[in-house]
Amino acid sequence: MVYPEKIEKGATIGLVSPSSPITSEREEQCVKAIEDLGFRVKKAPNITASKGGYMAGEESLRGEVLNTMFADKDVDAIFCIRGGDGANRIIDFIDLDIVRNNKKPFVGYSDISSLHLLFNQKCDMVTFHGPMVSSNIVDHFTPEVEEAFFAAINADREYVYKAPEGYELKVARDGKAEGVMTGGNLTVICASLGTPYEMDTDGKILFIEEVGEHVGNLDRHVYQLRNAGKLDNVKGIVLGQFAGCNVDVPGYDMTRIMLDAIGDKNIPVFYNVQSGHDNPMINLPLGAMTCIDTEKKELKFLTGR
Repeated sequence: MVYPEKIEKGATIGLVSPSSPITSEREEQCVKAIEDLGFRVKKAPNITASKGGYMAGEESLRGEVLNTMFADKDVDAIFCIRGGDGANRIIDFIDLDIVRNNKKPFVGYSDISSLHLLFNQKCDMVTFHGPMVSSNIVDHFTPEVEEAFFAAINADREYVYKAPEGYELKVARDGKAEGVMTGGNLTVICASLGTPYEMDTDGKILFIEEVGEHVGNLDRHVYQLRNAGKLDNVKGIVLGQFAGCNVDVPGYDMTRIMLDAIGDKNIPVFYNVQSGHDNPMINLPLGAMTCIDTEKKELKFLTGR
């Protein structure tokens, strides 16, 4: 996997909406937020467009926007405005040769997980499961989150996850492991099964997060992964945020479900990692070589730089 180039103040950030749109007022706030961080902005033309009320324009347009942003030598990084719905529709319209030949930081989460899988697995490129502009940067970009955001992108040799104050990194099963990190939003990665970009978990560290699901749906998705063999050869598991996920019995939550699903498999499991649909939202490099050490309580990513 290739870790993309660093970005410095003054760089040009391409703002894109591969999934759902935002309002014109919010678009202005997003541009200002990035400019206030010291960057120039190049906006995609579809940020406020609407198809069906939940997608930022036609899939052909959304795919071509990504092709253009990756091909544009003046664009140094690509930040997604928000998630939402419909990113899986644009996969057929993305020119993977353009992406492979123009690797650059690509940041997003939620529905963007389908694009992380695509770029990680088909383009050999590290991407970033991190704060999005409208969803996080405009209103929730605290100094702690900002520091982690740029530390992940600009790390020299390694990037070590630093638990935000008050959010201890917790251990569900002890152990050490190394492997490339894959995953993202639980619903979206399950939707990849049976497609050409189906998530490959063999020898990898699996990261999962989710929002607004009942415990029964979490269970259903995890056991879909299990029954599809996606837990057979994982080296370790990292559980992120599960914001607004309802449980009926205290303690019978995502961590318990995952431990049930892996049975007696001797692999480390971290949970309470603050990356997902909540704040603080910490940046994680998907596709990067990842080292888990539960004794040290260390989650480390190697850049290869």
